[in-house]
Amino acid sequence: MNATPPATNGSAKDPIYDVFIIGGGINGCGIARDAVGRGYSVGLCEKNDLASGTSSWSTKLIHGGLRYLEHYEFRLVRESLIERETLWRNAPHIIWPLRFVLPHHKGLRPAWLLRLGLFLYDHLGGRKLLPPTATLNLRTHPAGAPLKAQFEKGFEYSDCWVQDARLTVLNARDAADRGADVFVRTECARLERRDGLWEIGIKDAATGETRTERARLVVNAAGPWVDRLLRQAKGENAAHNVRLVQGSHIVTKKLYDHDRCYIFQNADGRIFFTIPYEEDFTLIGTTDRDFDGDLDAFEISEEETDYLLASIGEYLDKPVTRDDIVWTYSGVRPLYDDGASAAQEATRDYVLKEDGGPDEATLINIFGGKITTYRRLAEGVVAKIEGRLGLRQPAWTAEAPLPGGDFPIDGADRLAQSLKQAHEGLPPGMIDRLVRHYGTATRAILKDAKTPEDLGRHFGADLYAAEVRHLMDREWARDAEDVLWRRTKLGLRLSAEETKALADWMGARTRIEA
Repeated sequence: MNATPPATNGSAKDPIYDVFIIGGGINGCGIARDAVGRGYSVGLCEKNDLASGTSSWSTKLIHGGLRYLEHYEFRLVRESLIERETLWRNAPHIIWPLRFVLPHHKGLRPAWLLRLGLFLYDHLGGRKLLPPTATLNLRTHPAGAPLKAQFEKGFEYSDCWVQDARLTVLNARDAADRGADVFVRTECARLERRDGLWEIGIKDAATGETRTERARLVVNAAGPWVDRLLRQAKGENAAHNVRLVQGSHIVTKKLYDHDRCYIFQNADGRIFFTIPYEEDFTLIGTTDRDFDGDLDAFEISEEETDYLLASIGEYLDKPVTRDDIVWTYSGVRPLYDDGASAAQEATRDYVLKEDGGPDEATLINIFGGKITTYRRLAEGVVAKIEGRLGLRQPAWTAEAPLPGGDFPIDGADRLAQSLKQAHEGLPPGMIDRLVRHYGTATRAILKDAKTPEDLGRHFGADLYAAEVRHLMDREWARDAEDVLWRRTKLGLRLSAEETKALADWMGARTRIEA
C-alpha cells in the first residue's frame, strides 16, 4: 500500500505540494507547466536564474539530430523531428525555420550516405510544414560563395532555431500563470523523506533565509547536478548516472551575407554548425569533451577555441582568427552515461528513473535529454506522477501556445507590421526585435508609446526601461546579466558603461520595491 497522501487537485490552501521540482532549466520548467496544467499543485526552485545552466548554453537549435542517425538512435530522431513543428506552432515568436547546407567533403562521408541520411530525415518524422531536402551546386548557389573552391556539391535541409533561455522562461511564466510557485535564486539545501512526504529545505540566495516546503513527490531536474542531488536525497556517497560533456561556442563578426546555416564535418567524426546570429554575428559550435571540473566556474578552453577556428578554416575561404571573436560561451550537458567510448557518441536521449518504495515518497530523476524533446520528456514525467499520485488528465501542451505565441507560425511579420503602424514614432528594427522575443506580449511592453522617450530610460542599443520592467516583473530578471545574456542577447551591443548603468538601475528598483 502506498502511504503517500493522495493528490490535492491543486488546492491553494493545502500547504503540501503534490509535486516539487528542483531545477529551473528547460526540463524542470516544462514539467512544472505540464503538471500544473493537469491539476497538480506545483512548486519549483532554481538555485540561480532560470536557464542559467545548460539550457542557455545550447547551439539554439530545435532539430532532429542528423548525426544521431549514425548511432541508430531512430526513436530519438523521430521524436525530435515531430517535435520541431509542434514547438514551432506553440512559440513562433522565438522559434523559426532555418535552412542548413551540408557541403560534400570528398575525404569524409560519401555522398550516397549523406543522401540516405537526409532521405530518412525528411520522412522519419512526419514533416508537414518545413521544406524538404534539396541538392545544391555550390559553384553557383549563394551558399557556396564563402566556401573554398573544392566544395562543389552540397545538400540543404530544414531545422529550426530557438531562443533557448526564453523558451525556458516562457514555460516557467505559463506554469506560474496557471498556479505554480516558482522560486528563483533559491537553493535546495536539504532533501529528506519524512512521514510519507518529502521535506525540502530551501535557501534564498539573496537573504540567506531558509524554510521548509513539503511535497508528495519530488522531481530531480537538476541537470549537471542531478547525481549530486540524488546523493543528497539518499544519503549516499556515490551515484553516477550522467556523463558530463562540455560544449563550447564562439561568436564572431558576421562571416557571410546570406541567411543559410552550415553543418560541417570534421575528420575526427564530429560535426559543427555555423549559424547567422543576432543579425551582425556568426555562431560557431559546438565542441564535445568530457568535463571534470567545477560546475559553477568554467569557460571555453584555449584548446576548444583552437579546435573551432581550425575546423572553420577547413571550409571557409577567408581565414577566421581570434580577432574575429566577440564572445564565447560554454555549457555542460548531463548526458545519460551509456558507456559510449567518446563524448560525441554518448546518447542525447533521456532516461527517467523512479526512486522510492510503495511506502515512501517518490523521487523521479531525469538523466540526459535535449532541448528539442523537453515537452515529450515532461509528458513522460507527468505520466509517472500520475502513476504515483493519481488524478489522470489528458496531455495538453502540444496544442497550447506559450506566452506571446498566440499567432500563426507565419504571422510574425504581420504582427510586427501592425505594431509599427500603431507606434509610428518607434524604430522599426526595435519592434522587429521585440516581436521576436515577446510576440503578442510586445503590446504590454509598448502600451501607448509614441516615441522612444515614452519607453523610459534608454540603456543602449534599443533597450529601454519599459522592456526591463517587463523582464523584472514578468520574467524573474534580477540583474543585468539576466536581461542582457538570457532574456535577450543585447550584451553583444551594450558597452561596459551601459551595462553598469543598467545594473545600477535594476538594483535601485529592486531596493525600492523591497
